Amino acid sequence: MVTYSSLFQVQIMMFLLIAIGYFLGKKNIITKEGRKSITDLVINVVLPCNIIVSFFIEMNLHILTSCLVILLLSIGIQLFSSFAGKYFYPHADEKMLPVLRYATICSNGGFMGNPLVEGIYGSQGLLYASIYLIPQRIVMWSAGLSCFTKAKGKDVIKKVLTHPCIIAVGIGIFFMITQISLPASIDRTLRTLSGCTTSLSMLIIGVILSEISAKTILSKMNLYYCFIRLIVFPALVLAVGFVLHLDPLVTAVSVVLSGMPAGTTTAILASKYDGDAHFAVKCVFLSTLLSLFTIPLWCMIMELVLVV
Repeated sequence: MVTYSSLFQVQIMMFLLIAIGYFLGKKNIITKEGRKSITDLVINVVLPCNIIVSFFIEMNLHILTSCLVILLLSIGIQLFSSFAGKYFYPHADEKMLPVLRYATICSNGGFMGNPLVEGIYGSQGLLYASIYLIPQRIVMWSAGLSCFTKAKGKDVIKKVLTHPCIIAVGIGIFFMITQISLPASIDRTLRTLSGCTTSLSMLIIGVILSEISAKTILSKMNLYYCFIRLIVFPALVLAVGFVLHLDPLVTAVSVVLSGMPAGTTTAILASKYDGDAHFAVKCVFLSTLLSLFTIPLWCMIMELVLVV
């Protein structure tokens, strides 16, 4: 069962890390080039280690069944996200639309969701989060990438199969199924790197937020996007989990991850492929800020209707 104190402790800790990142970005202690290097480090090394470690648990039939259920639920959510990204923004201008579509399909579940779920629901919650994020990681480099560019089929498949986080999931599943124990030195190395996920991820978000003017954040379209991303999606997932009587922890993890803010890659891809990069960063900023309030709200709601 999740206590409100543990939830708020995790949220406050993340807010403080974001604030530190914001300060370091404003003071140019972490430059744009430095932020890119840290982002590459997290995506290519730290986050994969975090994913692998999340599979280091004793496997049983219940966990295996729950992993399958959350995988199927995540696939359904991604299909709906693709539909929503295509049809929920009829009044967006031509340059904003790719940003809105991508930000609807791809949340910040990897950067912000994994450490948050681990902090609230522990190692088993992190395992479910890693499984939940498999379809999103596939979609973000296929349908997601196509929002900004006409990627060719072979290029998309190659990018998906060689993505470090996808490879890490495969490695993790292998160790979970075989129950092979790694040498103590390797195990400790992986866990040490895994422990850096939260701090580095939140610092990156803070640095990104420092790169835009707060005066230009609020707009009807941005607020509408945040409503879809932070309210509509988790509400639908909670309803599905409640109606189908899914495992409470599976439902809770799915609701939290479905209510994550816009992924930081939204701004990166918008900038790379001549999209509306300024609007993309504003979506990341506002949805991240509002999620500091909506995520605890959803956790409180789940405490009332579920027994986690």
